[in-house]
Amino acid sequence: MSSRLVVTTREIDPVEDPLAYADAAAPLVWLRRGDGIVAAGSGVAATIRVPAGADGIRSAVIAEAWRGLTCDAEIDDPVGLPGTGLVAFGALTFDERSSADSVLIVPSAVIGRHRGRTWLTRIRTTDPDPTDTTATDPTDTGAGAADPTAADPSPTDTGMPDPREYGPHWAGTVGPGAQSPQGYQDSVRRALERIARGEVSKVVLARDLTGTIPAASDLRRLVRALSTGYPDTWAFAVDGLIGASPETLVTVQNRTVTARVLAGTIGRGADADADTAASASLASSTKDLDEHQYAVQSVLASLRPHTRALAASEQPFLLKLPNLFHLATDVEGELAEGGSSLDLIGALHPTAAVAGTPTDAAIEAIRELEPFDRGRYAGPVGWVDAAGNGEWAIALRCAQFTAGSDDIAVTAYAGAGIVSGSDPESELLETRVKFRPLVDALA
Repeated sequence: MSSRLVVTTREIDPVEDPLAYADAAAPLVWLRRGDGIVAAGSGVAATIRVPAGADGIRSAVIAEAWRGLTCDAEIDDPVGLPGTGLVAFGALTFDERSSADSVLIVPSAVIGRHRGRTWLTRIRTTDPDPTDTTATDPTDTGAGAADPTAADPSPTDTGMPDPREYGPHWAGTVGPGAQSPQGYQDSVRRALERIARGEVSKVVLARDLTGTIPAASDLRRLVRALSTGYPDTWAFAVDGLIGASPETLVTVQNRTVTARVLAGTIGRGADADADTAASASLASSTKDLDEHQYAVQSVLASLRPHTRALAASEQPFLLKLPNLFHLATDVEGELAEGGSSLDLIGALHPTAAVAGTPTDAAIEAIRELEPFDRGRYAGPVGWVDAAGNGEWAIALRCAQFTAGSDDIAVTAYAGAGIVSGSDPESELLETRVKFRPLVDALA
C-alpha cells in the first residue's frame, strides 16, 4: 500500500512569537502583521521538487503532484481557518528555463495564527521510511525526508514543540553582482531600443547584489526584521528564499479569488511636504499609469478563464510603504469549479508587473539583457492547502541564501518596469529604493 499523509490540527493557547519555533538554518515562514503560518522545527513530511528540464510547465507539474498527494490524505481539522489542515509552503522559479528548482514543502509541524486564534498542525506519513521526492512528472509525489531529531507524532499528538532560542545577532553586506550599476543602465537603454522598434511595450529589468554571511547565522533574525519593519508586506522564507513582498499574486479562500496588482513606484519624501509631492507625482505620472494599466489588464486576462464575476477597481490607489509608494489595484472574483490556487498562479505568472508586455517577448528580452539567472526572484511564493485554498505573493524585496562549507552565499534582486519614456538613471535609482528593505535588514 502506498504511503499517505495523516494530518491533525488543534487549537492551542496563543503563541506570542511563532517565529521562535522555526528552524534557524532553514525557516519556513509566511507572516503578515503577526498572522500566518510557521513550520515548527526542521521536520519535513513531504516534498515536491521540480528541477529544470521537467516535462511540462513547472506550476502544472506541481499542481498535479499536489492533487495526487492530497487526494488520499487523512485530515482531521475542526479549526477550519486559513492555513489549517494539510498545508505546503511553495516557491517557484520566475523562468521555466531557470536552473533553480520549483518546490512545495510539507512540514511535519505547523504553528499558525489568524485573528487572535492559534493552532498546531501535525503531519506525518504512514510510510515508515519516507524519502525525498524530485517530481519530474505529475505522478512523482513521494514523501520528503523526515527530521531525524524529531519524534514521530501520533495522529492525536497536539503537545507543543519547544521554541528555539534565537542565535546571536549577525550582519552582512552585499555589493554589485553580475549586473553592475552601469551595466544596468546600459541594459535599460537596450530595452528602450526594443520598445522603440515595437518589439515590446514594457519589459521589467532587474539587477543583483551578492555577498556572504557567517555560516551559523540564525536566518530567523532577518525574517523578523523584515516582518516588523514592513508589517503590511508578506514576510516569507521558503527553501532559502527570504524576503518581504508587497505584491499579492493571488489569494483563494472558500472559492473567493482576490489579487492585488502593483506597478508604478516612487520613493517616499524626506518630510511631509516632500511625501505629499512624491505621492502626487506618482498619481499623475502618465508613464507610471500606463505601466500600471498594462499590469492590470494582464492579470484580468489571465484570471478570466478560471473565474466568474471578475471585477477590478476603475482607478488605482496609492499603497504607502515605509520607503515608497506604489500604484495598486485590487481584483476579485469567484473560482471556477475544479480549480485551485496553484492553477491560478500558473495562469497568472508571470504578470506584466514583473515581466512585461507582451509576455513572451518580454521574457526573451529579460533572458538577453540580464546577465544572471533570476531563480525564484519574481516567481510565486506562498502556501496551498488540500482544498486548493492558499495565499501567493510575487517574490520581491528578497534574496536567495545558499549554504556553503565556510559561509552562506547571498544574492539579492530588485527590478524596475521599463516603458517608453523611461530614464536609465531614474530606473537605477528605483532599484536602489527597492533594495533598501533587505540591505537594511542584513545590516
